[in-house]
Amino acid sequence: MVFKSIGFNSIVLAIFALVTAVILATTNDLTKERIADSERRAAQRALLEIIPLERHNNDLLMDVQPVPQQYWNLLGLKKGGNIHIARDNGQPVAAIIPAVTADGYSGDIAMIVGINFDGTIAGVRVVEHRETPGLGDKVDLKKSDWILDFNGKSLAKPSSDGWKVKKEGGEFDQFTGATITPRAVVYQILKTLQYFNDDQQRLLEQSALNTQQAAQ
Repeated sequence: MVFKSIGFNSIVLAIFALVTAVILATTNDLTKERIADSERRAAQRALLEIIPLERHNNDLLMDVQPVPQQYWNLLGLKKGGNIHIARDNGQPVAAIIPAVTADGYSGDIAMIVGINFDGTIAGVRVVEHRETPGLGDKVDLKKSDWILDFNGKSLAKPSSDGWKVKKEGGEFDQFTGATITPRAVVYQILKTLQYFNDDQQRLLEQSALNTQQAAQ
């Protein structure tokens, strides 16, 4: 009887363990799907803040081109990234480019820079930072509208001398008590414009090729 009892208990424990494992695996899969969906929605919202729906009719999350490795350093990317292309009826209107500056007061500041194909900035959003609350965190649109000052700017507007904070003779405001953070962002946006100027023709050619392949 003792052996039968032990055997029965072992079977019960085994079944319980199996059921628990199945429940955990199912829960994990569901959680992963929800997290992935949440991240997708967040990424989409950020992209649409820069290139709203009235300016394009393609899927910004899916229409991407990888950043060529030779430009990773210029854009501050350690592991590369994807450039999102906005199109209106198949015609490219803007590119949304990932960029990171390592020169923030508290470390890396990650952003996405939307650049129209005429070379002007469509918009910039800081997507990750660890800057000091009340000071450097004003690069975040939730804290300040400072980041909107880049809209419409280009390599020619202002001139190269103007791509600095006002304290250093440039055209962009610094924050009271915080110069390092805005200086870092300004400089990285300038480098992103320089990248776009260098790679614009290839982006257009690759975009046309992708459109042709999609139509076949």
